[in-house]
Amino acid sequence: MRGVRLEVCVDKAALIPDRSTRCAIAIMAKAPSAGRTKTRLSPLLSPEEAKDLGCCFLKDMTRDLASAAREVALDAYIAFAPAGSEAAFGSIVEGATGFVLADGNAPAPAGVEGFGRCLLQAARSLFEIGYGAIGLLNSDSPTLPTALLVRAARLLLEIEDKVVLGASTDGGYYLLGMKAPHADLFRNIDWSTEHVARQTRRRADEIGLKLVDLDTWYDVDDAASLRHLIEDIDSGSRVSADPSRYPAPATAAWLRRNRIRQRLAGGGKSHAVSARESVLRAGSRT
Repeated sequence: MRGVRLEVCVDKAALIPDRSTRCAIAIMAKAPSAGRTKTRLSPLLSPEEAKDLGCCFLKDMTRDLASAAREVALDAYIAFAPAGSEAAFGSIVEGATGFVLADGNAPAPAGVEGFGRCLLQAARSLFEIGYGAIGLLNSDSPTLPTALLVRAARLLLEIEDKVVLGASTDGGYYLLGMKAPHADLFRNIDWSTEHVARQTRRRADEIGLKLVDLDTWYDVDDAASLRHLIEDIDSGSRVSADPSRYPAPATAAWLRRNRIRQRLAGGGKSHAVSARESVLRAGSRT
């Protein structure tokens, strides 16, 4: 199955004469599924709503990558799981987006466990088809400034070997870029904790790799960060708004259509509770 997935990447990249002069950036993403996508946003969002919001994130982030690709030699990918689920992304992502399997089932060195196996698998597969540099991007930052993606790719396409790290406000990272598949960057990392970025810096230092930092950004995986996202998007309509933020149009439209700001203002009540209260209020007036 892994060979079949790799052929998908080759088909896309075959149109590019020399991939060694280009950077591939892959969004790490599981196929959208109700009950398995953005579960930490429950009970504020129903399982179906959480899935739909995750789809909006992917749509905006692949559009963001497409914008960056107009300024730098960059190709966008989804590093997906489980195997055989590419079709689940078809109506969501930008048409030029490629796919590479990252289900964590490929062999990995001792000490590379959990999500690290998925990251290393994606990195190795992209280097195997000839890219000169790669970046691994989260799927939770729909307003990530396009300029940060452009800067990451330009840094990685320089001759000097290095690691490019975009740290998240929660202690993880939204982007990790490299010029070779350095497995040690994923060794003995406490995934899904506030230690990830710090431990990754330490691994780079241990193997003598220069590390370049991007500006810190945030990811969205709970009610507090969702509130931050809404503030970020709403500020875009103000004169004083930061023009660097990607506007995330699909995400913004979904949040407004589903009145997520109002739900958060109401104490974070779930969609089902809010709907039931509306029915009860309507009934009390009859």
